[in-house]
Amino acid sequence: MGLNGVLLAVDAGNSKTDVAVVARDGTVLGAARGGGFQPPVVGVEAAVDALAEIVGRAWAAAGGEALPPAFGHVTACLANADLPVEELGLERALHARRWSRSVRVHNDTFAILRAGLDEPRGVAVVCGAGINCVGMLPDGRTARFPAIGKISGDWGGGGGLADEALWFAARAEDGRGEPTALARTLPGHFGLPTMYALIEALHLGRIPYERKHELTPVLFRTGAEGDPVARGLVERLAEEVVAMAAVALGRLGLLDEAAPVMLGGSVLAARHPHLDARIAELLAAKAPKAVIGVVTAPPVLGAGLLALDEIAAGAEAAARLREHYGA
Repeated sequence: MGLNGVLLAVDAGNSKTDVAVVARDGTVLGAARGGGFQPPVVGVEAAVDALAEIVGRAWAAAGGEALPPAFGHVTACLANADLPVEELGLERALHARRWSRSVRVHNDTFAILRAGLDEPRGVAVVCGAGINCVGMLPDGRTARFPAIGKISGDWGGGGGLADEALWFAARAEDGRGEPTALARTLPGHFGLPTMYALIEALHLGRIPYERKHELTPVLFRTGAEGDPVARGLVERLAEEVVAMAAVALGRLGLLDEAAPVMLGGSVLAARHPHLDARIAELLAAKAPKAVIGVVTAPPVLGAGLLALDEIAAGAEAAARLREHYGA
């Protein structure tokens, strides 16, 4: 199969990047994986340089030789493209690489959404390190949130949940707050006897601060064992998930329709029973016809499907791409 007019699909998250070279019939011709995409840390040009190296490897795996490769279309679903102005700036940076005259940049949450849908119609809530929600319709209309932290009204995500758990546990131990088993289970995860010992270890760097994300599963286990404070945080997360989903459905006119609401990211894909049940209960009250699903397919599949959508490739090509990724 020749490489004339093939498509480039990119899913670039904070921790890893997947790239696929996809034929117009949905066949995956080559793929490569690399590190995360973090323009806020290294700058846009350095981030795109790193992405270009991964694209080069995927192009070579597809049998391509000349660089830069000439793709019929590029769909790039990128972390840190949280605002439309950021998407536009990254589109310009990719256009400057001369990979294609046709480039479309999306926030990476759109890749997860599209990976879970048979057509580009529905809403996805993603909860991993952070939390985000997007929706789309076949006519190109979308719903989205800035999703850049507390300044944009966000609550939740693995990092946020860990911070909340630490806050309640610290106050429980020193007497400022209500009792909670988190004061025992959080330090216990690191083999420490008290919250004071954990606070000291985190503050002085004996435990790298990024390891606090390990405490999110501990929070869920503690809640499952019946601790009221931990359960309250789990229920608060369910409320946030449903609030985002309901607003996105409403913006797209899908609130009273049988529209899919896809859940993705490490926290939601873990299928915590109490969280799942509470989300279902709350969403049924706000959007009774909504159909909940969980996305486990790799997000690069969604990027590839979005690329096929751009060229109106049709259902057979989409099915072939899904089959490649076992979805």
